Amino acid sequence: MAKIVRVEILQIDLVPPVPRSDAIQSFVAQETPIVRLTDADGVQGIGYSYTIGTGGSSVVALLRDHLAPKLIGREAGEVEAIWKALFFHTHATAVGAITALALAAIDTALWDLRSRKAGLPLHVMAGGAQARVPVYTTEGGWLHKPIDAIVAETVAAKAQGFKGAKIKVGKPTGREDVERLTEVRRAVGGDFALMVDANQCFTVAEAIRRARLYEPLDLDWFEEPLPAEDIDGHVRLARSTSLPIAVGESLYHPSHFREYLQRGACSIVQVDVARIGGITPWLKTAHLAESFNMVVCPHFLMELHVALTCAVPNAAWVEYIPQLDSVTTAGMRIADGHAVPSDRPGLGIAWDWQAIERLAKPASRASFG
Repeated sequence: MAKIVRVEILQIDLVPPVPRSDAIQSFVAQETPIVRLTDADGVQGIGYSYTIGTGGSSVVALLRDHLAPKLIGREAGEVEAIWKALFFHTHATAVGAITALALAAIDTALWDLRSRKAGLPLHVMAGGAQARVPVYTTEGGWLHKPIDAIVAETVAAKAQGFKGAKIKVGKPTGREDVERLTEVRRAVGGDFALMVDANQCFTVAEAIRRARLYEPLDLDWFEEPLPAEDIDGHVRLARSTSLPIAVGESLYHPSHFREYLQRGACSIVQVDVARIGGITPWLKTAHLAESFNMVVCPHFLMELHVALTCAVPNAAWVEYIPQLDSVTTAGMRIADGHAVPSDRPGLGIAWDWQAIERLAKPASRASFG
């Protein structure tokens, strides 16, 4: 092992390649805090997290003022010890989104460094369970799109080899949602997976009502039907419908998932590597889901999740939402409708540092060591 001798922090803001909207918000910019670690042997690890437009400067401030200084002199290979030490150092602000996002930027950098030193790609370093995972797209299903557009884009996605597509729901009436979904299902047929995502917009009663409207459409899951903090509501909904209930992108610690799983409040685990606090807790959550005989279908960050889903045996899907194309030299590989992890040592993300340096916000820059 070797000690960490330098920590660098910066933030870039990435504009989505297409307009993105759901039932409660629009995704206008990906604020992307980046951490670069260097150990005494000169090996580097790069990690990152994200927001969808607010809070990025707060993540950077937490990294700069409280977390990064604690890394200097730590053994870079002691990933678990570092995660736990930093978690307890910020215990007054945990469990929560800003702290989890800051921890994730560091933890993913540590795993990158660790994997590079071992000469192994992340998907092997973290478990090596699968060679590839099916991929579905969300890019054509945004809520603002008219019916003809979502139909055309979903048909195109099927022709391109995607195995499924996710459609946003939450129109003012259930009839509007069903009309959109019915047209898509008619166009793509029954051999193509369709998922729906409400982005936490419904009450319990309305979620139960809409689930019954959606059931004839043979959906793979009903995602974030209720506010994430309403576990009782999810229990009631799960007991009332045959649709698999998917949750996870708004949960920030493995213990939150444990509560859902123990109470039968979901059947699809959508753990997000940034929002859970990094690769270390992501793997714990995935293995927890496996112990409940449930699949993992992570939210967003496909460039990281392609390796993580291949690391564990119970991952079923990778979500296609490209966001790093402007700051990488190669994208996620897709073959025969499956996401395939990189064989290069580390996270497998081919960063374009010239592009990153051009986009870096001057006020976000900090370095230690």
